[in-house]
Amino acid sequence: MPEFFNPPTVAAPSSSYSHGAIVSANARRLIISGQVGVRPDGTVAKGMKAQTEQAIDNVFNVVAGAGMKVSDIVKIVTYVTNPANIADMREVRSAKFGSHAPTSTLLIIAGLANPEFLIEIEAEAIQDV
Repeated sequence: MPEFFNPPTVAAPSSSYSHGAIVSANARRLIISGQVGVRPDGTVAKGMKAQTEQAIDNVFNVVAGAGMKVSDIVKIVTYVTNPANIADMREVRSAKFGSHAPTSTLLIIAGLANPEFLIEIEAEAIQDV
């Protein structure tokens, strides 16, 4: 199980994430491609909250497909196209992840592969073997 931490010598996280994660050498590593707010039927969710929820659900489904758990996620990288949407993204992320706080990077970018996409989330999960 990864060990998450926030050293007192670094400013506290601004939302629900951890500054570091320690992973044992004997572990399965899952690298997850960027997931967007596209439902399994191929339709794009409408609005930032809905796209964030769907992107996170897609990440969770890839994790489950690898036989892993949400608590195995050690890192997420989030790309958003509009800084005005960050509060909505954080609200949904906090609700979906609950008390689990993986390491996190947030980038504000000019655009994604499809102009309808407002967010993309890539992730990494580690499972002790």
